[in-house]
Amino acid sequence: MKEFWIYNLMRFLLLASSLVIVIGIWSLLADEVPLLWALILALLLSGVSSWFLLARQREALARVIQERSARASEKFEAYKARDDED
Repeated sequence: MKEFWIYNLMRFLLLASSLVIVIGIWSLLADEVPLLWALILALLLSGVSSWFLLARQREALARVIQERSARASEKFEAYKARDDED
């Protein structure tokens, strides 16, 4: 599940960098930065940007999950067929 860790690490880094950018810009414009609103804006910014920037990693993760699901289904069907013979 290397793809899982890579995708989630990249999402976390994107969120952290978005938070730094939002806080930086907000502190230039105002004296006080409300952290809750900065976090909400960073979540929105990282969510939208991850849709475009992390498409390749998301597709790789989906492919791995699909392959594991197919293997598990095959094993289950083989077990069920073997159990029906008994």
